[in-house]
Parts: sequence; C-alpha cells; structure tokens
Amino acid sequence: MREKTEFSLLLVRAALIAAALAFWQYAAVSGMVSAYYTSYPTEILLDLIDFAQSGALWKHASVTLSEALMGLFYGTVTGIFTGVLFGQFKRLGKVFLPIVTAIHGVPQLTLAPVYILWFGLGFTSKVFLASLMVFFNVFFATFGAVNSMEKKLVESATLLGAGKVQTLWHVVLPSCSPWILTGIRNGLGSSLVGAIIGEYMGAAAGFGWMIAYATSYFNIKRVMSCIVILLLVGVIMNFSLDKAEQRLFIWRPKGALDIGPKSNS
Repeated sequence: MREKTEFSLLLVRAALIAAALAFWQYAAVSGMVSAYYTSYPTEILLDLIDFAQSGALWKHASVTLSEALMGLFYGTVTGIFTGVLFGQFKRLGKVFLPIVTAIHGVPQLTLAPVYILWFGLGFTSKVFLASLMVFFNVFFATFGAVNSMEKKLVESATLLGAGKVQTLWHVVLPSCSPWILTGIRNGLGSSLVGAIIGEYMGAAAGFGWMIAYATSYFNIKRVMSCIVILLLVGVIMNFSLDKAEQRLFIWRPKGALDIGPKSNS
C-alpha cells in the first residue's frame, strides 16, 4: 500500500513538472513571453548536452561541489560542537549567544567581499563562506535541541553510572540528532548558496562564475542550464540525506497530525 502511494505521488509530481515545462515551451515559442529573456526547455536541453560534451560542465561542477561539500562538512562539525558546548555550559552560552545571533543577522552577501579580502579569490574564501552559512543552521538547531531535551534522560544515565562523556555520546547526541539533521538539511542549500555567492564575488571557475559570465553576454540558455544543474544537485543531496535519515532513525516511529475531516465509512 505504501509503495503504491509513493508511486502515485511520483506520477503526480512528474505530471506537474511536465505540464509546467510544456506551458513554458509553448509560451516561449508562440511569443507569449520573450524567449530572449526566458529561453525554453528544448533549447536548454540542447545547451546542457553541449555543456557536457565540451567538458566545461564537469570542470565547473567539480569546483562548486567541492566548495559546497567542504563547507557543509566544516560548518556541520563546528555547528554541532559549538551548539553542544553552549548548551552544556549555560554561562558560556549566555555570553556568546547574543554575539553569534548578531553575526547571523548580518547578510552574508555583504560580508563576502571581506572574506575574499581575507582569504583571497581562491578555494578558501568560498569554503569559509559556505561553512559559515551552514554553521548558523546547524548551531541553532543543535543549541535549541540541547536546551529543550528531556532532563530526566540525563538524570537516568547519571544514576546508572554513566560519565559525562558517555552521557554526551549515548544520550545527549542521539536525543538531539533529529533536530541536528534538520539543521544539516537546511545547511545543504546554504552550502551551495555560499559557494555560488563566493564565485559571484570573484572566481575563475564554478557555476557562480559561469552564471555571471553568461549573464554578461546575455546567454540566458546557459544561465538556465546552470540553474537546472543546481536544482538536480539539490535534489540528489536531499535524497541522500533522506536515505541516511531512514537508516539512522529506523527506531523512530513516524507520526503525523491529522486534523482533517473523518470519514464515516
């Protein structure tokens, strides 16, 4: 029954996407909208094929994905560590939380030129920007989870003789892991955004650089091709995270709030 439901949902999604693409194609070809500004699906598909055959796609993809994945890794590790640290040591959290919140309130786009000035136009500045954007998502999720977790769990572990490290590793982190994973999920998109913003500011390769370059020459089909690739990358990364979540939290029962009308049948 579950597989049948998932298959039907997949068909609905595919039908909606196909309808949207068909309308886009018709609108551009018929002149309803200007193809000069929007391009259209068949033209984008041909450009994607040319992009891949030229070898440029793999070059730019490797640069952007390396920056984004490295940023995701460093941002996740530092976010979890800092969130747990501030959550466990309350005074430390009270001192530094307003500072972290204030930095988070500053749009990172405005600080990107500063990071490039500090770390140069190379790989490091993009990774730093992506890491910082991931860090805030993971940190706030972890910090909130640690502060709201059930204290009786920690007390029970202590009564059973568990040390601080054992309690942290076997009680605190597993209890907070669903919220941490939510922060990582939000960080997936942030890592790509950070890498792209860094490439906009200054780079020699990457999808951000390619989009800026194509835009300067009014090559809208290449811009759309890069956007399509980034969409696919986001879908693949989220799918991978879904599979990891299913394996990690196989013990967690699934529930949903059902407030719809009840059937009498």
